[in-house]
Amino acid sequence: MKKVAFFTLGCKVNQYETEAMAELFEAENYEVVDFEEKADVYVINTCTVTNLSDRKSRQMIRKARRKNQNAIIAVVGCYAQISPEEVSSIPGVNLVIGTKQRNRIVEYIKEIENSGGGVAAYVDDIMRTRDFEELKVESYKERTRAFLKIQEGCNQFCTYCIIPYARGPIRSRQPHDVLNEVRKLAESGFKEVVLTGIHVASYGKDIGGITILDIIKKVHEIDGIERIRLGSIEPSTVTDEFIATARSLHKLCPHYHISLQSGCDKILKRMNRKYTSDDYRKVVDTLRANIPDVAITTDVMVGFPGETDEDFEETYKFVDEISFAHMHVFKYSPRKGTPAAGYSDQVPPEKKEERSNRLIELSKRKTEEFNGRFIGRTMKVLMEKETDNQEGMLEGLTPNYIRVLCKGENSLKGRIVDVRLVENKVDHVIGLTENVLQ
Repeated sequence: MKKVAFFTLGCKVNQYETEAMAELFEAENYEVVDFEEKADVYVINTCTVTNLSDRKSRQMIRKARRKNQNAIIAVVGCYAQISPEEVSSIPGVNLVIGTKQRNRIVEYIKEIENSGGGVAAYVDDIMRTRDFEELKVESYKERTRAFLKIQEGCNQFCTYCIIPYARGPIRSRQPHDVLNEVRKLAESGFKEVVLTGIHVASYGKDIGGITILDIIKKVHEIDGIERIRLGSIEPSTVTDEFIATARSLHKLCPHYHISLQSGCDKILKRMNRKYTSDDYRKVVDTLRANIPDVAITTDVMVGFPGETDEDFEETYKFVDEISFAHMHVFKYSPRKGTPAAGYSDQVPPEKKEERSNRLIELSKRKTEEFNGRFIGRTMKVLMEKETDNQEGMLEGLTPNYIRVLCKGENSLKGRIVDVRLVENKVDHVIGLTENVLQ
């Protein structure tokens, strides 16, 4: 039996696509092994959000070559889409596929085997693509939370972001395909589904007759699925209709990741973000007024070109006042091909580092404050897995995304359990399951 190994960089969408490609290989009698093992085929599913992502991709290509000089190495995804010539020229690479035609990867591997090697590249003009590429996950190895890709592409064109050029315009998965996969998830024992995409809130805009709210309602009707969670959304998604729908659907988790990027209006405008800090604040206030126990998480970028000390302090003050349950803080990285990469007023690396560290510390304090509000409460926790470094402990999530660790039998994995939250550990909470309490 031939062996294939995968390495995935980047977002949850990439992880989903890797799972789907792994199934294509399994259907052709390949054994999927760990990337550290010797394999006949190595697939590196790349990210290109930052220069660091590109460098990491190149490192993994070289690592695969060291593992097996005779292996076929396939490089797929965003970095391959943006820089196909660069990827093709890396020693050892045999196959380059962008963000389309990944459903034919096994076919292309066979062609390379039959031709005796060489380099083949399949990278289309993604900006002309209008169809959603079906990459299905048919068998499910885990029985807890499932990420389900329902949307592809982005039309936002923020000045710092390469992703619209790597993923193309928005494309939505057909509703019947989404619902068929959710039903299979439920039959396989999953309790929670996370609806994700490159710009998931734009779902339906390209096919008409359905919106992101409509598909959430349809998923809500499927028996067996107890929780629905959304990927990252924009402030403009949270309308009065969105709030009313969220209040009416008990399966929709009270956790919303709403991208911010900056709390300074000058920087938001320069980023081509289509809202102001005041718009954002109103959205958060409205959610908190209408959704009990809601968690708001976000992304914040530091060091965008032209961000002065005063601009950063404005962002710091804003996020301090908003009090997010968690912030993903990252430093601006110039991406060739984006407008911001050509801006002359780039921020020095040491400034980015200093600002990043300050926001990370603030995020830790705010997460501790948020989690602390629920100490003493009994909450529903979906038990996901054994904790990596604490034997006999399981971990899982509350509906509002608090990570909980507690003692429990393996039989609890995949189940939703009543857990009393008893001790705050900053990035997680210690809990006691109901059967332990009794």
